[in-house]
Amino acid sequence: MFSGINNRLDNLYRLTDAKTRSISAENFTGGKGMGGISAEGPAIFAARDLGTGWKVSPYVKIGAGDTFTLADIKGSGAINHIWCTTSGFNWRDMILRIYWDGQESPSVECPLGDFFLSGFGVYNRVSSLPVCVNPGRGFNSYWNMPYKKGARLTLENRGFSELTLYYQIDYAEAGIDEDIAYFHAQFRRVNPLPYKEVYTIIDGIKGKGQYVGTYLAWQVNSNGWWGEGEIKFYMDGDTEYPTICGTGTEDYFCGAYDFENPYTHEYEDFSSPYSGFQQMRPCDGLYAVQKRFGMYRFHITDPIRFEKDLRVDIQALGWRSGGRYLPLQDDIASAAFWYQTLPAAEFPPLPDRDYCEVV
Repeated sequence: MFSGINNRLDNLYRLTDAKTRSISAENFTGGKGMGGISAEGPAIFAARDLGTGWKVSPYVKIGAGDTFTLADIKGSGAINHIWCTTSGFNWRDMILRIYWDGQESPSVECPLGDFFLSGFGVYNRVSSLPVCVNPGRGFNSYWNMPYKKGARLTLENRGFSELTLYYQIDYAEAGIDEDIAYFHAQFRRVNPLPYKEVYTIIDGIKGKGQYVGTYLAWQVNSNGWWGEGEIKFYMDGDTEYPTICGTGTEDYFCGAYDFENPYTHEYEDFSSPYSGFQQMRPCDGLYAVQKRFGMYRFHITDPIRFEKDLRVDIQALGWRSGGRYLPLQDDIASAAFWYQTLPAAEFPPLPDRDYCEVV
């Protein structure tokens, strides 16, 4: 079945029966011919001389402690694009959840910033294929997210003040193939990582699917190079040893030799379609006393396929005296992205606000 939801350059000329729809504060249901009809909204004062149709409801307010339903879509189709921006930078306080086909447990549960590769509440441009962060802090997701019966998206405000949110969810109403897998994303954080323990990016995945991406927000709590650790993928019954084992942190994120420019001998950032080292927050000698780094790796052309289970972890290693590795005790947070069959294993409880907070 060609449904028109797989939007690539090589099939844009194909005619389909898919119907394009879009949900925003100007059309909460995505209904045909229902955009911009609001006569009341947060911008009614600005539009008082112009009336209905003139940007009366461009955004929503989400109170402290409240959860807002961004979209509640019925029927089969696929989300093609999500855009949003917020009034503040406390993105760890904003929890995005996505539920597929009436499932009670979310398949996506992640702070907004980490979902969009911005884990430290600081704006940095990102130019990857599935996620872009554009001036000035416009979040974009191009992950293709198909569903058979429906999709529900919510945003929880765990902060202490009201949140202003602009958003748009673009999707297609279309028939869906039976062999689809469902998009998932999960957030984790350990602060600090216990001595001689590995950091678990994801664990407990049950079902068939493919792992498609990793984002790490890494605060280094010691001097020296911090990226000697290897990433490991344990799949389909692996126990002590993994099937896939990396060679170093910067190697997994498609860099080399400490992400160091060989001429300036400084870190060098980059943002490319499949990988990036796009966040570098150096110490300022006063209040910003820790080094912070953000990096992403998307398995778009090389997905990690699994048949029944998957666990992913990464070592945190630096150097100590005598040419020995130093197991690090850093602050590490992650967002893992994958597709799998439903029903999925229930996620572990999301840590509370204080534990997630960037401090």
